[in-house]
Amino acid sequence: MKKLGMQVEQIEDVESIVIKTPKGNWVFGPSEVTAMTMQGATSYQITGTPRFEAAAVEIPAEDVAMVAEQAQVSPEKAKAALIATKGDIAEAILRLSSP
Repeated sequence: MKKLGMQVEQIEDVESIVIKTPKGNWVFGPSEVTAMTMQGATSYQITGTPRFEAAAVEIPAEDVAMVAEQAQVSPEKAKAALIATKGDIAEAILRLSSP
């Protein structure tokens, strides 16, 4: 591989690797990571089993207030409904308004 100008290096003691996306994070850990450099470009190979951790839904205070007012419930109940519906205002109001 050295004749081809490729260098391969094992990165030691990797505890975890996190790939962040808008929908959540892919977490690999423990993992093996190999760095390969060829013609000045380095690429990394990850070996391990990933798990997906969904991103926490951020609920604006205005949405909580609107749902609480429309469904005539406390802000705490409104926020819980918004979290359960992943921020869907209409669905949260319907859930809280249904008997």
